[in-house]
Amino acid sequence: MLAPEDALIQVGSIVGVHGIKGWIKLFSYTDPAEQILSYYPWHVRQNGKTVAIEVAEVRQQGKKIQVRLKDNHDRNQAEAWVGATIWTEKTYFPQLPEGEFYWHELIGLTVDNTDGETLGTVARLVETGANDVLVVEPINESIDDLQRLIPYVEPQFVLKVDLETRSILVNWSKDY
Repeated sequence: MLAPEDALIQVGSIVGVHGIKGWIKLFSYTDPAEQILSYYPWHVRQNGKTVAIEVAEVRQQGKKIQVRLKDNHDRNQAEAWVGATIWTEKTYFPQLPEGEFYWHELIGLTVDNTDGETLGTVARLVETGANDVLVVEPINESIDDLQRLIPYVEPQFVLKVDLETRSILVNWSKDY
């Protein structure tokens, strides 16, 4: 049975095939990458349709993950899945300690600075190695039409995240 669309979160995508026996290559959005293998069932979206799929076999080669889907036995069947996205139910994610958040929880939150100015909403996050970065896109209520990249560094720049009010308070001037 498929979960409602708003109950799902994207955890990866199918990026290619391997060999002639139906193996597909995954790109995982989870950290660590192999964590994608613990979120079942997978809901795969392709061409506007979502279907539940079952994984028959898994193998890893370094950071690369390959799977063979149940009833996939040749390269042609595997190639039909390339470009599809892999989703799972948000309820499968473990509860985080207070003050920690999954990226998907931050997307869409309104970002205001300590001067009371609305900078926009979080469109996505970027991992830079040193720290994660909020990509803040302007909205109608924003002080201007600028996109901002705000380092997710607590408490220097990110002062408060409030999921109930769907807002983030930042120490970030409009002139940065």
